[in-house]
Amino acid sequence: MNFKHLRYFLVVAQEGSINKASEKLHLTPQTISGQLKLLEHELGTPLFRKRGRNLKLTKAGQHALNYAEDIFLLGDELKQSIHNPVNLKQQRFNIGIADVLPKLITYHLLEPALKLNDASRLICEEGPLPSLLADLATQKLDLVLADRPLDASFHIRGYNHLLGECGLSFFATRAVAATYRAHFPASLEGAPMLMPSADTERGIGLKRWFERYKIRPDIKVECADTALIEAFGLSGAGIFCAPTVIEQQMTRQYGVEVIGRMDDIRERFYAISLERRVSHPGVLAVCNAARMALFDEIDSTQ
Repeated sequence: MNFKHLRYFLVVAQEGSINKASEKLHLTPQTISGQLKLLEHELGTPLFRKRGRNLKLTKAGQHALNYAEDIFLLGDELKQSIHNPVNLKQQRFNIGIADVLPKLITYHLLEPALKLNDASRLICEEGPLPSLLADLATQKLDLVLADRPLDASFHIRGYNHLLGECGLSFFATRAVAATYRAHFPASLEGAPMLMPSADTERGIGLKRWFERYKIRPDIKVECADTALIEAFGLSGAGIFCAPTVIEQQMTRQYGVEVIGRMDDIRERFYAISLERRVSHPGVLAVCNAARMALFDEIDSTQ
């Protein structure tokens, strides 16, 4: 394979058009277009399709882009390693983060990995759990953080490491909290609620909890993105939930107030790896710190 063709393909994919890529590469559009055709001929499949004035990757193009990024990233590391004897590849910690995980929880889980040594590099990829697990299976990721364990439905052989569990706290702006705090949880009847999607672990748990207490909230928003739900909550659009383990940080950082707590349904957090016995230093740091500090702290206060 001609790696010059692959480099042109990478730049076109990043820029979204041949014209923009030609400006960046200081080549004519005709030259880049011709090189792309040679690469597509060699691979035996189209890599782009037209969308207006821009180009969009085909499924094969996206697959090729993943490899191209890895190839040139390794090339850059090779240049660095010539001047720095540290094996940079061993210092990389590639982690997948399920997009339903709260950002504050994710930060607390990953913070220990940043303290391993000065040469470590944390590379994070956020996305749907099935996609992350596929990358884990091909060893593109060292670890996946999720709110549910790996099971047979994913058709991937891996191991679950329970990091910890906690209840949920209900938050809202001061004005909203003042209205619904008294007589919790009965006060949530008809209250404006910002809900996780029904297919998420938290969404399933909350739905069962409301049914158990015969509470019918007024659901204003429903989505899987916890950051978006929190954004609606901070604007005063309604009440939202977050793990109790980050309750103090939520109130301090965002200025929201606690309406009440739900401890009879537990939210669990998992590290999923290909190893039964964890040996990767980054994975060990995440797992040990979560069990010994983050979740132990909330358990001791309940």
